[in-house]
Amino acid sequence: MLLLCLFILFNYFGETTGYSIKPDKNTTELIEDTNITLSCIYEGSIDSLHWYQQTPGSRPEFLIMIDEASEYLTKANPPFPRLSTKLDKVQKRVHLEISSAAVTDSAMYYCALRPTVTGNTRTLYKNPYCM
Repeated sequence: MLLLCLFILFNYFGETTGYSIKPDKNTTELIEDTNITLSCIYEGSIDSLHWYQQTPGSRPEFLIMIDEASEYLTKANPPFPRLSTKLDKVQKRVHLEISSAAVTDSAMYYCALRPTVTGNTRTLYKNPYCM
């Protein structure tokens, strides 16, 4: 049994615009071959929500985007296996679901309100025991 460490970072427009996004939890640890849902809570009327993954020593990679109005999905090409996303408009949450998580899924995961994870990003928490 191996533990994986998943971190969530977020990207937001800024408090002055009234749009923001933040993780439900800062870090998650789980056992290999289990399912995991990472969640972010957003505020304001937004167009789309984006998920990115960054493995150590690599740049962030686009995973999936969901349009808030139509719930239309745009996936990376080629798509990442075992990933899906769900939108809860009532609670204003966006979920990234990873089925049968593997050690290779250990990474930083970003939820964003715009198609970038560069610029205005903040690390909420890094667990030194998972590095």
